[in-house]
Amino acid sequence: MKYDYLIVGSGLYGAVFAQQVKEAGKSVLVIDKRPNVAGNVYTERIEGINVHKYGAHIFHTNNKKVWDYVNRFTEFNRFTNSPVANYKGELYSLPFNMYTFNKMWGVVTPEEAAAKIDEQRKEIKGEPKNLEEQAISLVGRDIYEKLVKGYTEKQWGRECKKLPAFIIKRLPVRLTFDNNYFNALYQGIPIGGYTKMVENMLDGIEVKLGVDYLQNNKELDKIADKIVYTGAIDAYFNYKLGTLEYRSVKFENEILNIPNFQGNAAVNYTDTETPWTRIIEHKWFEFGKDENGKDIHKTVISREYSSEWKLGDEPYYPVNDEKNSKLYAEYKKLAESEKNIIFGGRLGEYKYYDMDAVIASALKKSKMEIV
Repeated sequence: MKYDYLIVGSGLYGAVFAQQVKEAGKSVLVIDKRPNVAGNVYTERIEGINVHKYGAHIFHTNNKKVWDYVNRFTEFNRFTNSPVANYKGELYSLPFNMYTFNKMWGVVTPEEAAAKIDEQRKEIKGEPKNLEEQAISLVGRDIYEKLVKGYTEKQWGRECKKLPAFIIKRLPVRLTFDNNYFNALYQGIPIGGYTKMVENMLDGIEVKLGVDYLQNNKELDKIADKIVYTGAIDAYFNYKLGTLEYRSVKFENEILNIPNFQGNAAVNYTDTETPWTRIIEHKWFEFGKDENGKDIHKTVISREYSSEWKLGDEPYYPVNDEKNSKLYAEYKKLAESEKNIIFGGRLGEYKYYDMDAVIASALKKSKMEIV
């Protein structure tokens, strides 16, 4: 059979694009090399808990069009992201707010907190030259040392002094007691998990799993008029210009025979000595309840370890520094010279996308195709 579109990858970009063109009457085949759909938003049910297998994903957006779109395929709960920072056993609120400032300095009023931050910012003169200077210029030395430095260096595998300033363009500093990490109108977790949401998007669409496009592309290219490729752009071109850099994440999962391990969905470990960056306790994304609203008596935790990506690892975060951005620009030129292929998503565009931005991009691109 000849298809109008072959979609490579069943993550958010691929699933949204497939749903849209299928709805417009096009014939579509979706393939994925994994044994499951949903890409990195895949959730697996363990002990009645929807476990985020590839890291925590909290949906948040200010884009009403995107929010209305995803609500066609799932209902969202009212989860609000309120992570906690653990610095050598001291617990602080994230984002940085009045709870954080009170714990750090003993200040009580917003005026006192603002004065303390302003006093500490003064050590940076002129334009910040690196991430360390950028962070201090925003939140001061104390918060940088305890809550930014260690976490960031573990996350990126590089000293803050050697990271570009733009990585922390701005840190949320709130002179209120608001613990909501995201400043977004719409926020939540799909009831029943992300896998269910993506399966609903792909309802009625032919999907083949365990198929590696790059190993079979000569045959697969023949079966569709157009390819939508959501894999790594440098892998598509067999790394002929060099390898783009990513940060990868390793997950250490544990099922515990207790009802509550840390009392929060996400706890970031911001000291340098703790080897993991954070611990996720998945049940709290859905308030510790099963689908019938009953308490779950076990818990599942995931320790996350950030690492330098190498071939064979799962790429997570593009390292969008100057060197990699230049290399991507060269790959982008190659991509633009390809016929009948669309490169999309986080890996296809070598860009760190929030989920709503991935969906918005796929909606926009698919609309251009079906007009």
